Parts: sequence; C-alpha cells; structure tokens
Amino acid sequence: MMSNIDEIIEKQNNTGRSELLDVLQEIQEVEGFLSEEAIVKISSCFKITSAKIYGIASFYDYFKFSPQGKFHIRVCNGTACHLSDTSNLRKEFEKLLKIQHGQCTRDGLFSIEYVPCMGACGLSSVISINGEYYSSVKPIDVKNILENLKKIDG
Repeated sequence: MMSNIDEIIEKQNNTGRSELLDVLQEIQEVEGFLSEEAIVKISSCFKITSAKIYGIASFYDYFKFSPQGKFHIRVCNGTACHLSDTSNLRKEFEKLLKIQHGQCTRDGLFSIEYVPCMGACGLSSVISINGEYYSSVKPIDVKNILENLKKIDG
C-alpha cells in the first residue's frame, strides 16, 4: 500500500525542480509537517540532496519539521505585541504547557510557535489558535484559554 507521501510524489511524473515547493506544500498539508522520510523520498525523486531539500524548506516559515498539536498556538512577537508584554504571555504558555517554541505537548494536544508579526497590530497582544485570532490577550487569560480548549477536546 502506498503512503500519502508516495502518492503525492508519484503524481509529479518527474516534472522538474520547479514543482519542488508544490510537492513540499502538498505533503505538509496532508501529513501536517515534513518528516525526515518525506524529505528523503523527495530527494530521491527530484535528484537533489536531502540537505538541499531541507535548506530550501527551512527558508520558509510555512514549513514545519515536527508534528503540530491538535491546537496549534501562534503568539505574535511583532513590535506592537512586544510592547504589550508578549514576553510574559509566552512565559505563561511555556509554564502551563511545559513546552517552548516549536514544541508539542506529550499528549499531542498543544503546540506553540512564536511568529515575527501577525499583521493585527491594533489588537495586541495577539495569538491565533488553529487560525482563530484572540486579541488583547494577557498572561492572566492563558489558563482559561487552555482550559476551554481542553473542554473542546473533551
């Protein structure tokens, strides 16, 4: 039985290196991240070293190299949010979840990422969880946000 990765790569029919980003993107959409297995298979198909594939993919913030949690939390670290004390907001998430940037909780429920700017400066401090934005978030709000998400998972 073919894996999702094999099916995506097979569809390319060696169309050339110009399709590399499309393949990386599709694999991430299906798998949730780019695994070592995926990078090795892409390397073989496109006849590019795995190190080169990783180098290309790591240039883009979009690509992830480890699985994300069911609830992926993005914390804005842009200028307006930084001035609104996101450093303490990040510390609160880290304390309660016991993870740091780019990590996922052991149960797979939460992952966290700090991003340079989310483009919602007037709403600082801003976070997004699976694409849903939360504005004017303070460290005191973090516990309630996480508890509500756990109830959803319930």
